[in-house]
Amino acid sequence: MSEGESLASLRARIDAIDGELLALLSERARCAESVARVKRDNGEEPVFYRPEREAEILRRVREENPGPLADDVIVRLFREIMSECLALEHPLTVAYLGPEGTFTHLAARKHFGHAVTTTPLASIDAVFGAVETGRAQFGVVPIENSSEGVVTHTVDCFMDSSLQICGEVVTPIHHHLLSQSAGLGEVRQVLAHAQALAQCREWLDTWLPHAERHAVASNARAAELAAGDGSAAAIASRVAAEHYGVPVQVEHVEDRADNTTRFLIIGTATTRPSGADRTSIMLSTANRPGSLYALLKPIAEAGISLTRIESRPSRCAQWTYVFFLDLLGHQEDPEIAGCLEQLRETADTVKILGSYPRAAT
Repeated sequence: MSEGESLASLRARIDAIDGELLALLSERARCAESVARVKRDNGEEPVFYRPEREAEILRRVREENPGPLADDVIVRLFREIMSECLALEHPLTVAYLGPEGTFTHLAARKHFGHAVTTTPLASIDAVFGAVETGRAQFGVVPIENSSEGVVTHTVDCFMDSSLQICGEVVTPIHHHLLSQSAGLGEVRQVLAHAQALAQCREWLDTWLPHAERHAVASNARAAELAAGDGSAAAIASRVAAEHYGVPVQVEHVEDRADNTTRFLIIGTATTRPSGADRTSIMLSTANRPGSLYALLKPIAEAGISLTRIESRPSRCAQWTYVFFLDLLGHQEDPEIAGCLEQLRETADTVKILGSYPRAAT
């Protein structure tokens, strides 16, 4: 068989496979429409988006992926298929900390796919408010960065909110220097979110020590400002560079190659167990000797993995604190449920912020 005949045979096979894929995708979409009809016919308020169900599917396809496509590629493809099928059942609106091109925007797309309507908002408070008032079904907010720690504004919002955490996204953060200037020597100021400036401090000290640093509301806003000022540079994502039309002068200016940020998905409904979950809780107790030990003791005795603990001022009385904890497991798991019962006897306040599928890392 000649090379031309061999290529023709392979292309014919690819065309046949594409036809099979198209038929299967259409069948899956019709099944999604049938699921929506069944849910509506039950007479109760239907729940269309089930984070635990999507997490189970994505975990399964990752585990069963035979290659040669990478696991992350397979997960991304299935995420988009599920996003489009969910849109047939019930379109979703997702609020996020904007504007367009922020890492929170990228996290929203990574978690929900491109078939949802995304709404950029100016503050974390506004994202919480949009979900609480029903203007959006879900919200996406940053919670912690591997280099700079917790986002305290997000933690504080949970003190006064009844919203539940129903998912998380862990995203690698790669910062780029964007500028209309001809070179680094022309840059007189660097614009970025305060967290991004902190994550690139060493690089800036080395390569732009003469440039003033100005914190702005977001990296996307920095890119927007740099688009119209040749003496300014922005630290932002490649998506922001493309969206605002600012050339990338230097790639990867973050100080740590493993720089990552964790984002939370917030909503109004509780999430069922997925088999690989995390539970976030808020505890408060009187300021007395041994109070923190008393809170942590039931967790240690139950053999539960504590993955994060943060303290914040309670805003109720001076020098009193609220503790935020992440536990591995779901609140319906017997060991977690038992631990929560003990904590209710020990702590002044126990608030479950949500149990949700853990993000694949």
